[in-house]
Amino acid sequence: MQTRITDISQLDLNKQYNYADYLNWWFEERVELIKGFIYKMSPAPMDKHQRVSVNLSTEFANFLKKKKCQLRVAPYDVRLNRNKNNKQIISVVQPDICIICNPDIIDEKGCNGVPDMVAEILSPSSIKHDVQTKFLLYQETGVKEYWIIDSIDKIVDVFVLQW
Repeated sequence: MQTRITDISQLDLNKQYNYADYLNWWFEERVELIKGFIYKMSPAPMDKHQRVSVNLSTEFANFLKKKKCQLRVAPYDVRLNRNKNNKQIISVVQPDICIICNPDIIDEKGCNGVPDMVAEILSPSSIKHDVQTKFLLYQETGVKEYWIIDSIDKIVDVFVLQW
C-alpha cells in the first residue's frame, strides 16, 4: 500500500502519475491528471461561473428527465481511459458538467470511461487549459461533444467529434 500524500508539495510536479497514485492524495488542492501529469485546478470559481453552471445543469437535468443519459457536475472524477487497473489510468479530469449515456461506465468513484458530452465554463485562470489541453484530450479520448462556455462574453462554442 502506498503512503498517503497530505500536501501537494510532497509530489514532484514534473513526474508522471497514475490513478492509483491519485487515490492516495489527501490534500486540499483540487488537481486533474492529464496523461500522467498533475494540473492544479483554480480555487473555487467566481459567482458568475457558479450561476452559469447551476442554470445549465438545471436545463440539462430537465431535458434528460425520462432519458437514459445521466448528468454529473463538478467535482466529479472522470477517468478517461477506461481500465480496471488503476495503474494504467493516466487521465482523471473534473469537468464542470458531463453527460453520460452508458450506465456501465458509472461507478462509486465517478466515471470510468468517456462521457458523451463535456462542458467547461471558462475561468480567467483556466482558459488555456480548457481551450487547448482539455480540448485535445477530449478529442483524443473520443468525447462526442465538447462545450466551451465563456460566461464573460456570453459565448458557447460547441464542438462535435466527427469520425
